[in-house]
Amino acid sequence: MGGFFGVASHNDCVFDLFYGTDYHSHLGTRRAGMAVYGKEGGFNRAIHNIESSYFRPKFERDIQSMEGTLGIGCISDYESQPLVIRSHLGTFAIVTVGKINNIDEITAKLSELRHQHFMEMSGGGTSPTELVAALISQKESYEDGIRYAQELIRGSMTILLLTPDGLYAGRDRFGRTPVEVGRKEGARCVAFESFSYLNLGYETEKELGPGEIVFLTADYCETVREPFRKMRVCSFLWIYYGFPASVYEGLNVEHTRYECGRALARRDLTRGIHPDCIAGVPDSGVAHAVGYANESGIPYERPFVKYTPTWPRSFMPTHQDKRNLIAKMKLIPNQALISGKSLLLIDDSIVRGTQLRETTEYLFQNGAAEVHIRPACPPLVFGCPYLNFSRSNSEMELITRRVIERLEGAAALPAETLERYVNPDTEEYAAMLEEIRRELNFTSLHYHRLDDMVEAIGIEPCKLCTYCWNGQE
Repeated sequence: MGGFFGVASHNDCVFDLFYGTDYHSHLGTRRAGMAVYGKEGGFNRAIHNIESSYFRPKFERDIQSMEGTLGIGCISDYESQPLVIRSHLGTFAIVTVGKINNIDEITAKLSELRHQHFMEMSGGGTSPTELVAALISQKESYEDGIRYAQELIRGSMTILLLTPDGLYAGRDRFGRTPVEVGRKEGARCVAFESFSYLNLGYETEKELGPGEIVFLTADYCETVREPFRKMRVCSFLWIYYGFPASVYEGLNVEHTRYECGRALARRDLTRGIHPDCIAGVPDSGVAHAVGYANESGIPYERPFVKYTPTWPRSFMPTHQDKRNLIAKMKLIPNQALISGKSLLLIDDSIVRGTQLRETTEYLFQNGAAEVHIRPACPPLVFGCPYLNFSRSNSEMELITRRVIERLEGAAALPAETLERYVNPDTEEYAAMLEEIRRELNFTSLHYHRLDDMVEAIGIEPCKLCTYCWNGQE
């Protein structure tokens, strides 16, 4: 995944750029960068590896030598950004958020133009951002280039450009990720996360629509391509990776998670399960658990707490076994709230199942009598083809697909078979849940139903992307 922040100001923009970009640190853990432009100094850029440290300490020295009235920054989980490009359009800096599924096809097409070549990333492959920059440079204007890139790319692509005249921002043509514009006296900003500019004195001016392209300066925000009507915004923004204080499509993330928890509780009222307390897996499961507790009347408690002063985030290391170890070491038990208790635990999702199984075993080892699990979303059955928010290399890493393979005796299954496993009213769905429950040693397991989740989010179903749960584009 990744996040971005841009500033256009009458005064030096580096302070706002530094802190605005830092506020996107929850969206990536590998690379970060900033680029600024000033009339006297031109373009200046800094990029750092943030796998072993956080954004701010890595860039504190850089900002002392950076100066400019225009700037963009990026936190990335995949590639080094921003890139500074020199083309016939002029020099510009670029950051992107998204995923290109036809990257080889586009690379080959551009390579037929003999003057085109691409740097190879570590581990092989072409930089998606460099490829987008090359596509933009094929046209006679920045807005035409952004439009061309978005139309050619299969997948998802949101683009932010820094030019000597101002910033261009283009939201993915289906609006899968957000683009927010803020303003204050003498400056404007553009961001992935709407909360990122509030403490810097900005207020929201607008949210870009699907495929909309805007040009920003310190004085105005001009739409240079009108938004499309069709939208498929990612549902996981509200369920998992969005920051609690953010607002997308007018809906606050924290409030939406409360509503999801309430819906989970209403379903459980018919099942006759009465735990002693409700708990959320830190951090993204907590708000769902609060909503469940408020609706059910069962107290919310913290049977374990997250130790954050020195441990990095649990999904930071590259290797899964190390991520699992760090996740376990971060959770400290509150013995008095566990021993002999029936606990109902809410996590944002179950991907591979490894971490939640270890968390459950951890609770049993510390004396829990029962551990009931309620994921805040439906079973993940399909890998996301639009965003790089998961490091899964194959759909068969998903616990659901491994279980379905065991139940069906085959990995490659027709769509109609998988449809029966995503329908919560079928025998196949019930068999899959029971198999997962036994494998992960839960007392009980009930996922959030897709219809309940969509209703809790509160957006028309046709405007939400739910591909990873039902395989429907």
